[in-house]
Amino acid sequence: MSNDHDHHEQSIWEKYIFSVDHKVIGMQYLFTGMLMALIGGFFVYVFRMQLAFPGAEVLGWGIVNSAEYNALVTNHGSIMIFWVAMPVLIAAFGNFLIPLMIGCDDMVFPRLNRLSYQIFLISALVLIASFFVQGGGFGGAWTAYPPLSANANYNLTPWGSILWLVAVALEFVAFLMGGINFITTLMNSRAPGMKMYDIPIVVWMIVLASILFMASVGPLIAGAIMLLLDQTMSIGFFDPAKGGDPVLWQHLFWFFGHPEVYVVLLPAMGIVAEVMTTFSRKKLFAYKTVLNTAIATGILSFFVWAHHQFVSGIDPRMANIFTVTTVIISIPIAEMCFVYIATLYKGSIEFTTAMLFALAFLVEFLLGGVTGIFLGASGSDIYFHDTYFVLAHFHYTFVPIAIISVFAAIYYWYPKMFGRLMNETLGKIHFWGTVISFNIIFIPLFILGASGQHRRIYNYENFPQLATDGMQNLRVVATMGLIAMLVSQIPFLYNFVTSWKKGKIAGNNPWKANTLEWVATSPAPHGNFKELPTCYRGPYEYGKMEGRKDDYWPQNEES
Repeated sequence: MSNDHDHHEQSIWEKYIFSVDHKVIGMQYLFTGMLMALIGGFFVYVFRMQLAFPGAEVLGWGIVNSAEYNALVTNHGSIMIFWVAMPVLIAAFGNFLIPLMIGCDDMVFPRLNRLSYQIFLISALVLIASFFVQGGGFGGAWTAYPPLSANANYNLTPWGSILWLVAVALEFVAFLMGGINFITTLMNSRAPGMKMYDIPIVVWMIVLASILFMASVGPLIAGAIMLLLDQTMSIGFFDPAKGGDPVLWQHLFWFFGHPEVYVVLLPAMGIVAEVMTTFSRKKLFAYKTVLNTAIATGILSFFVWAHHQFVSGIDPRMANIFTVTTVIISIPIAEMCFVYIATLYKGSIEFTTAMLFALAFLVEFLLGGVTGIFLGASGSDIYFHDTYFVLAHFHYTFVPIAIISVFAAIYYWYPKMFGRLMNETLGKIHFWGTVISFNIIFIPLFILGASGQHRRIYNYENFPQLATDGMQNLRVVATMGLIAMLVSQIPFLYNFVTSWKKGKIAGNNPWKANTLEWVATSPAPHGNFKELPTCYRGPYEYGKMEGRKDDYWPQNEES
């Protein structure tokens, strides 16, 4: 591989703007995802203020009107899923880690890799542009159910919805390109001696997520083309008046939408595994079981999509089948969580900031999984469907995936990215502020949902029967928790930026970890390794951490 890439001295333009270096592209994805997270966070701040203080005015104007509220809710969900979770968990860390962790110098298709980021960046710009067309952004929810997404007569601007759909399509193109690169690189560019069961688990998880995405996205692409034709030419695929069926979109969307949960979950589980093994000083318990379980989870995820449609008119006999498959898929996920607990058992645990976030992921995600059982059973879902209970459950699964695990990864691999350590005191302030405020936001929403309060209502004062019994107070508490969570990100941003130049020099392996990326110089140079390593033993084999050269699995002088 080292002869296939040009490692000449690069100009600033080549190195940072039009780079083909996988590490730079990974950080481009990371920084773009972080910027989009700030936009998504601002959106949620605005519409939660509307929910907490619906009569308030800012400079003589209401906070938002109903159309703006719907657009903010829709694009908050879209941004956090498609422009934060996927680019950061899969593209950013996949690009940065895969060649380093398998011992090669770059992706096998570096120019395709660069093109994937450029298309992703265009998709983000198109999404932002959708807010500046006549009528504003798309407001038909991130699931884009027709007829709200397909007919301009339902108070939705056609250009806003079209641009939203084009942005999602471009983002999917970018990730299909990235998936091709990840899979091909893993299969063809591993260091000599690295067998399939020697591959670090986070690499496996990212590659499995890419395969899962590529296998599930086809029906949604077909549905998106049909939806675009409905929007622009009034074909009527989803219009009952023209012989169409709006429930058809739900099937096409959720056939992708539920595997999508595992597309982002698997890389998060891989990140947490890497952090836990390092800071418990133990090898990963039941490595092969975790890998086989992840594969089984991906397969099972194709058989649970209709539990999102229990109230859409689905045949009750089919509802029973999807209830069973939903309960079954919870088994391998629970097994993986128990394996991680077994990894911690009798470990020499070091509570770094990265480890705290990894442990918080496990706790918060388990809460999300347990509450999902209520929604996976068709009988109880009829009551809970479209209430704040669903919203709280979703965030108890998705925030650990998209936010908490990402923070664990940043604190853990920051030394390899920039050659310096982040400040641990600021990191722990950030950790406790984030985790405590997160629970203050969403525990009240479980109570609201169990009381029957529906989501996506712009102003509860219009429904006096829903605004009584202290429920408005819970909305205020949740909003105050959100403000606290947003404020808690200030120490992180300050820490991230200042540590770049002023942080403590990390050295090549500050955590004394046993995976291959820590053999490279920190930060890793273009080409990664002075000499591509040869592997003699698998990762997670924690023996003597300092001593003879053969106590390490890569053969390299810097070991």
